[in-house]
Amino acid sequence: MTRSPRQFLFSLLFAFGLGLAFSEAAWSVRETVEPSIDTVTTWTPNIWQAIVLGAVQGLTEFLPISSTAHLKVVPELLGWGDPGVSFTAAIQLGSIVAVVWYFWSDLVQVFRGSWQAIAKSDYDSPDFRIAFGIALGTLPIVAVGLLVKYVFLDFYESTVRGLGVIAIVSIVMAILLAFAEQMGKRERSFDRLNVRDGILVGMAQMLALIPGVSRSGSTITAALFLGLERATAARFSFLLGIPAITLAGVLELKGAIEESGGAGGLPLLAGLISTVIFSYGAIAWLIRYLQTQNAWVFVWYRLAFGAAILIGMGVGAFSTY
Repeated sequence: MTRSPRQFLFSLLFAFGLGLAFSEAAWSVRETVEPSIDTVTTWTPNIWQAIVLGAVQGLTEFLPISSTAHLKVVPELLGWGDPGVSFTAAIQLGSIVAVVWYFWSDLVQVFRGSWQAIAKSDYDSPDFRIAFGIALGTLPIVAVGLLVKYVFLDFYESTVRGLGVIAIVSIVMAILLAFAEQMGKRERSFDRLNVRDGILVGMAQMLALIPGVSRSGSTITAALFLGLERATAARFSFLLGIPAITLAGVLELKGAIEESGGAGGLPLLAGLISTVIFSYGAIAWLIRYLQTQNAWVFVWYRLAFGAAILIGMGVGAFSTY
């Protein structure tokens, strides 16, 4: 069965509150265990490191496993440190190039159909409903994202991006995806999307501001709860992410270029190209995969990923928490 909008909103708010609670808990633990660490050490990637990070971003942005989490964990395991918010957000623009490239015909159809619907006052048009849903669904993450960037950035960088938060949130989101797999009817195709889908899935997208949630993971999970087919859920998730990821990348692009210093932005360019290539491959693979398979592989992966981080923290495998 599917959840009602009220039940869905309750679950969404619960997950958001749980993420914030774990953020506070992780901060308390970090202060107790590592009192000498006041800030997370960041560094500017070289060209080779940027290519690797671009591959990580491309492979994980559209799979429901959290690109932000992997861009935090993988460099830590390699001994590089944290690339920081600016570089991480900037290379996401490569993912936007890939998704626009892959869905170009869909985007043209939606925008052309929406324009014609407005001209004819045909607001029941499927294309208009999708476009309007995407527009409304983008507002929550943009509003909260700007609040984080300009009001709570220090707290976000030092606490919310911690490995403890990423680990626990990854496990929580794996459980929610498992419930969505079990409870979703998966009976609605892309042409049956409506404005309500855009609003509710957009609210789920807002959770992606918590590292470890996964933007595609939260939106695909929400879409499954709302009764969308798996491939349709992924397709809508990708389209919904275009405005939000673009805005985040553009806002951080200037900072990422400045941080690259004397390298003249070449590492950033290398990272962007790498991201485009791997993102396109991940999109094509996931759409085909979900047409015939379920999402349980991602549930088990996220559970294992979160558990591995917690174990790594326990044995001191990471330089920072």
